[in-house]
Parts: sequence; structure tokens; C-alpha cells
Amino acid sequence: MRFAVPVIGALLAVGAATMTGTTATGQEEADPAVTAAVKARQAHMRLSAFNLGVLGAMAKGEIDYDATAAENAAKNLNALAEMEEGAYWIPGSDMETLGQDVTETLAVRWENEEKFDEDLQAMRESSAAMVEAASAGADELRAAMGPLGKACSSCHEDFRVKDD
Repeated sequence: MRFAVPVIGALLAVGAATMTGTTATGQEEADPAVTAAVKARQAHMRLSAFNLGVLGAMAKGEIDYDATAAENAAKNLNALAEMEEGAYWIPGSDMETLGQDVTETLAVRWENEEKFDEDLQAMRESSAAMVEAASAGADELRAAMGPLGKACSSCHEDFRVKDD
């Protein structure tokens, strides 16, 4: 029974932190809607990266060019680019608010909507061009990779933590 008081005290501290909306480290717990938005946009980015990876591997000659697979990957990427993303981008779902272990999106993303919209439009246009190029041949696919890569990297350079 000598451990009962410390255990009860620890449980009360955890309960108090939960009731006040903070963790034991003093950080505020994220709103479930914010957490869901971050997870949704991260899943969106993973799907985009997967399809871009297929196209990039073909463009580099790492895997054999396959018109059907390239066209499918391009269509998937374009469908993702065309999705309405507003629900993913909740103010307060940035790295400065939530921490880099949760997201790498910088708060500046919400401070420059015009640039973000330009980057998104460039992604939509370049992914649509890739749909046309992907099934036309390996050379056409390679040529379309430049603008597509530029569209991806522009947004990441402006609104995501730089990788070391």
C-alpha cells in the first residue's frame, strides 16, 4: 500500500491536465478537428508522392515505361490536385502551433493565401498536362516531369519546414 499515494497523486495530475486541456508538458492538446485535418492532408500528400514516385521512376528509367501505369498514376495525381482541400487547411494546424512532430506546415501558409493558391493552380495545371503526356511516351513523360516537379517544390519551399 505504500505506493498508493504516489499512484493516486499521478492519476489526479493526469486527470487535472486532461480536464484543463493541457498535457503534462504544458502544451495544449489539439482540437480533434485540427488533428483530423492534419492527418487528412498528410494522407493526401502520401498518395500524391506515391503516384509521383511511379512517374518519376519511369522518367529516370529506374522502372520500365508502361503507358497504362503512367496514365493511371498521372490521373490519380491530377484527381488529388483537383480535390477541394479547404477542410485540410484549418488555421492553427501549423507547425508553430502543433509542433514539428505533428506537422511540417509553416504558419506562413495562412499569411499568404494568394501564393498558396498560385502554387495549387500550378500543380493542377502541371498534373493535367502530365495526364496527356504520360500515355504518349517516355519522352513526353520526361518532358512533363519538369513543370510538375517545379509545382510541387514551389509549394514545399514556401510553406513547409526545410529538410536539413
